[in-house]
Amino acid sequence: MEEQPLENNPAYQPPQPEAIPNETQHSSGLEFTNRIDLSKIKNGVDEIRNQLGKVIIGQEEFIELLMVSIFANGHALIEGVPGVAKTITAKLLARTMDVGFSRIQFTPDLMPSDILGTSVFDIKKNEFEFKKGPVFSNLVLIDEINRAPAKTQAALFEVMAERQITMDGTRYDMEPPFLVFATQNPVEQEGTYRLPEAQLDRFLFKIEVGYPTLEEEISIIEGNNTRKNEDPTNLINPIFKSHEITEFQRIIQDVLVEPKLIRYIASIVNATRNNPFLFLGASPRASISILNTAKAVAAIRGRDFVIPEDIKFVAVPALKHRIVVSPEKEMEGTTSSQIILQIIESIEIPR
Repeated sequence: MEEQPLENNPAYQPPQPEAIPNETQHSSGLEFTNRIDLSKIKNGVDEIRNQLGKVIIGQEEFIELLMVSIFANGHALIEGVPGVAKTITAKLLARTMDVGFSRIQFTPDLMPSDILGTSVFDIKKNEFEFKKGPVFSNLVLIDEINRAPAKTQAALFEVMAERQITMDGTRYDMEPPFLVFATQNPVEQEGTYRLPEAQLDRFLFKIEVGYPTLEEEISIIEGNNTRKNEDPTNLINPIFKSHEITEFQRIIQDVLVEPKLIRYIASIVNATRNNPFLFLGASPRASISILNTAKAVAAIRGRDFVIPEDIKFVAVPALKHRIVVSPEKEMEGTTSSQIILQIIESIEIPR
């Protein structure tokens, strides 16, 4: 009698995946069951991609990194030459969320009070009243952040780090969620003020936006020609409400990370401090940033556990602005991204 396969035996119990499936299990296509219901996050993010796809062609990684920074409750510095859709992408992404949005154009004559607010004397009440500045919003887009002088840049330190400002001895808390997206041009340096390392460290990500491919640019031109003068924001509908964003940020903190993956993160960051090509390595804040953003990537992709690919995806944008390339290597044209990728390749991936 021919022996039946084990799978056809009613008494056979197939081996169950571990509580935290590893990379091999996930890539091989085995089914897994999440402990956390992430369907609303994943489905909402997919819908946001579809909404932005009506206007933005390409830039999938840029859009995903922006959404990761939102769900990881961190700020993002966006760098790219003019005309590659840095500002419009951030504006349209804000449009997909029913949150307060504020845009501030940084200029050399901008003062701290222009963004934070100022106290104004009310004659009727015979007292000073604080008038809130444009930074009091949920999602703040700062265009050309390196255009403003150091004292105006420094005015963002407290509000970005602690989600509050202190004015005349009174503390004003930001309403959650509070996120800052800032853009800067990497080419034009005349009339700009370079952000100090301490302020760069306030950003969760530094995202570089490149040129589109030929086919993407053709699609961009065709779409613009089809829409004519129609405002692209009219094509975007809200997906998430502000309280949902705050709730998702809390849920994502429960995404599982195995101890061996925590060691993997620490090994990558520690290697930046011992690399001969780097003058300055990353701090433990970088490790925490990688951890939180890897959790957000996993959740967006429908998993309640982190895999090494999530860590590798966020490592470069989370580290590139937190390290300093040695002068010798910088003169040779070596970039921080290249060194980070070399470090990642040199460290064994946990299995």
